[in-house]
Amino acid sequence: MDTTGLNWTLDTLFRHMAWANANLLTTLQGRPKVSYHLSLPHDDWTVVAITEHLVRAAGGYAGALDGVPADDETNVPSATGDFTEMIARCAAFDERLRVASTFPEGRVTRIRDGVQVSRARSTVLAQSIHHATEHRAQIASILSLHQLPGIDLDELDLWAYRDAEGLGN
Repeated sequence: MDTTGLNWTLDTLFRHMAWANANLLTTLQGRPKVSYHLSLPHDDWTVVAITEHLVRAAGGYAGALDGVPADDETNVPSATGDFTEMIARCAAFDERLRVASTFPEGRVTRIRDGVQVSRARSTVLAQSIHHATEHRAQIASILSLHQLPGIDLDELDLWAYRDAEGLGN
């Protein structure tokens, strides 16, 4: 990626998101498949449904920003099987979002549920980070509730990421 005019804060945020998503998916890949079907009480959203949604949404945000049709990009393999392809697909979507963060502000117009919606590029980019963070926390909560080895969100925070990069100090 060309770093001319790069916003280093945004770049750090998108690299962190990609790292945290990859860590989450890799951790889940090593868990017993029975844990994929757990949810919070009175909620239909299972770990597998949330995981697939997180990856599909990353593809949808990337598609909105770079014009690659979401229908071609958001078909992810079921998390009830091998996570390997899902991890690769999420990484590709996250990289597209990182690249999209380098473009100037503008409007993104999409049809959603039959309605035309227009948003600032910066809003779509910020929402993509928020969305992934929200669902990583949701998955961590589900595993904790069921008293399974959890996802330690402190191990996925920005401090841990910078330490993993060797840039913590």
